[in-house]
Amino acid sequence: MEAYKLIWLKDAHARPVQLSIPKRSVRRAAIAASVVVVVVAAMTFDYFRLRGEKSELASLRVEAVEQRERIAAFRSRIQEVDTRLDKVADLERKVRIIANLPGAVGVGGEQSIEEEPLEGGAGVGHTDAEEGSLDSALPTDSPFTGQGGGEDEDLSSGVASEAGGEWLGALDERATGLGADADERVASLARLLDQLEDKQDKLASSPSIWPSKGWLTSRFGPRVSPFTGRRQMHAGLDIAAASGTPIVAPARGRATFVGNKGPLGRALVIDHGFGVKTTYGHTAEIFVKAGATVERGQKIASIGSTGRSTGPHLHYVVEVNGSPRNPLDYIFD
Repeated sequence: MEAYKLIWLKDAHARPVQLSIPKRSVRRAAIAASVVVVVVAAMTFDYFRLRGEKSELASLRVEAVEQRERIAAFRSRIQEVDTRLDKVADLERKVRIIANLPGAVGVGGEQSIEEEPLEGGAGVGHTDAEEGSLDSALPTDSPFTGQGGGEDEDLSSGVASEAGGEWLGALDERATGLGADADERVASLARLLDQLEDKQDKLASSPSIWPSKGWLTSRFGPRVSPFTGRRQMHAGLDIAAASGTPIVAPARGRATFVGNKGPLGRALVIDHGFGVKTTYGHTAEIFVKAGATVERGQKIASIGSTGRSTGPHLHYVVEVNGSPRNPLDYIFD
């Protein structure tokens, strides 16, 4: 058998020591060493590669969080614009109703009757329909809305990149739509201003503010009567407040009736001209006489509980050409 011989001499007089190593064993040892070197090199490379990927993953996580925050802020701003456009549209609708201009659209559908505070004469707040208008334009599984999967899952699977493009696309589409809405509102308001040039007197005589502070306890429309228990039409608004709370004129006009008016008790009727009249029922006191001219904001009466009433409140009615209208369409503040 072929072998490598190693001879070791300690000194010139010592007996030499021989070591025989088979060549086959040497070749095996060399192969084994080569394998060990390759494995160690591969493990070292993989270690540094994993360290690099971990660093990149941490960076992606930070970037994803920042992107999520930016998109959330963007969504919030779009919602604010959307809400403001809705308010502008509602304001324009009310102006058109009051001025009897083309494009006026009444409030459709029956509204729920709830108690709402009218602090400082403030009107009823926006409805739920105004909320979430942007949410409906976005996928419900968006992680930017807090409903998607975890960060690691999205980042490792690559889903965030693809889905994020969809969400950004939806945001961009919504922003484009809002821009078009804004342009339309501007054009419509410009037309409205032109139509209002000859309507100053009518607007000054049109109800436009809350007649009293209090709580809106009953709206305009069908309701169950607290006296008969039957469903019937409620032709005005009921605003509850403490007895003696001031009632003010919502616009310029002339008092045409002061006195008792059946179930309304002590009542006042103001003719604002242009076919518009307002009625104030269940008052405790009336501070103007029939035939007197009143101005917007002038104190005309105080809240009471005269007539058929369950407690101190104002029954406020707006009529146009003899037909009752929703008073909320004639309240701006």
